[in-house]
Amino acid sequence: MKASEVRNMKDAEIKVELGKLRTQVFDLNAKLVTATVEDTSQFRKTRKDIARLLTERRRREIAAVSSTAAAQPAAAAPQPKASKKK
Repeated sequence: MKASEVRNMKDAEIKVELGKLRTQVFDLNAKLVTATVEDTSQFRKTRKDIARLLTERRRREIAAVSSTAAAQPAAAAPQPKASKKK
């Protein structure tokens, strides 16, 4: 899975794909215990796909928060307290 493919996915699709990939990692670990894993590179590929999906999900969360914060007017900045001189 490429990053461009992940960017084109909807939020719900990302959630479903994450579930599938996490299940796949679990299954690979179970197969490793029983010594039936033929292609051990699948571990790394699957973990990287999970990381791509999580990165894109987080990028969207940050973008949503920053666009919401930009739309709201800024609150008045608090005034610094005057220092007392003796």
